[in-house]
Amino acid sequence: MNIIIGGGPAGRAAAIELASLEEDVTIIEKNHLGGTCLNQGCMVICGLRDITNFLSDAKTFNRHQILEVDYNLEYRKIADGIKKTIRRIRKITEKETKEAGIEVIYGEAKVPDNTHVEVEGEKFNYDKLIIATGARPYTPPIKGSENAINYQDILNIEEIPENLIIIGSGIISAEVANIFSILGSKVHIICRREFLAKIDSEIRDYITRILLRDVEIHTNTTIKNIKREAVKTDKGYFKGLPFLATGMIPNSEIIDIVKKGEKGNIIVDDRMQTSCKDIYAAGDVIGGIGTTPVARMEGAIAGLNAAGIEKRIDYTYIPHAISLGYDVSYIEMEETKGEKSVEGKMPGAAGPGSFWKVLDDNTGLGKVQVDLETGTIEKVYSIAPSSRHMVSYLSLLLRLGVKTYDFEKFIETHPSTDVIYKLMRFFAKY
Repeated sequence: MNIIIGGGPAGRAAAIELASLEEDVTIIEKNHLGGTCLNQGCMVICGLRDITNFLSDAKTFNRHQILEVDYNLEYRKIADGIKKTIRRIRKITEKETKEAGIEVIYGEAKVPDNTHVEVEGEKFNYDKLIIATGARPYTPPIKGSENAINYQDILNIEEIPENLIIIGSGIISAEVANIFSILGSKVHIICRREFLAKIDSEIRDYITRILLRDVEIHTNTTIKNIKREAVKTDKGYFKGLPFLATGMIPNSEIIDIVKKGEKGNIIVDDRMQTSCKDIYAAGDVIGGIGTTPVARMEGAIAGLNAAGIEKRIDYTYIPHAISLGYDVSYIEMEETKGEKSVEGKMPGAAGPGSFWKVLDDNTGLGKVQVDLETGTIEKVYSIAPSSRHMVSYLSLLLRLGVKTYDFEKFIETHPSTDVIYKLMRFFAKY
């Protein structure tokens, strides 16, 4: 018997791999299938961003007297609509899971030893166990942190806050700031150090100057105290609803028999195996790259190895994206920089999703870093309506060993808003 604890992207991917091999597999899920991504994270951001993209376009049309667009904005109706959509997706997810031959048990699981799992007092023996319990918002040791909300509460607020004070400097803070600034909130982001520190500086500048132009960002600022409607810092008071976007902490408390890292993440090898022979782990609980596609990839690797089919994880050329007015998508190999590395960039192109943005000088940006000696593509950044899709396929090409000179053969589908392939063809000449 294969038992998987957690029905999010990693757990379901593992279960589907095992079921396809005609293995007996059971998922134990505490709340809902789909995990954070469907129920509290990615899909919530998608639903809200569809609304804010419409609002942003409406403002552009009104400002330039192209159309007169009127609308009535009620946050409660938006939130209820997103919840309704998520419930429908959840039903489909559950149906697909069970039709694949996977048993689903709802309840809170614990792993007392390396032979069985306990679910609310009932014991289940296992041959192989996969831990895919995800992560939850990290609450920093700041006085009054309990007064702040986080992404889990985003659909439960009753109205758009007049002022929103986001504490955190990463992707979640950027996405939430973009949404609520367009909805009408006055948004401040308070960062302990730099904002989006891991992002290329030119790309970060475009984000802060163009995509988050109505958001005030305060870097190198220390939080002293958090109240229900105010945040005290070393630079003064900020009045508004506090929102914590301070990272994640793995949900690994259910098991103590495996080795863990300093932050509680379960330590695994490249086969997703833990320090216990028959126990694997995947997704946010291992504290790695916290994206849904990576969680699925890890889950699939864990499932195959649990079934005796040896597969090893490959984290090279992983695509990432930040959901703002445009997608900010990128691939970056931090450890790779050749002796003849050069950068190239150009403004985004007008096209589907960006045509009218020309009037606001906002068509996006493309940037690549390549090694001219080897043709190796080292970094790719794309800000464009189509960038999320382009970068995922580019990730595959890079994994297959494609070099810059191979792009001489590339023909894009016109019209396209992305300029990355134009840059690639330019470098192909060298």
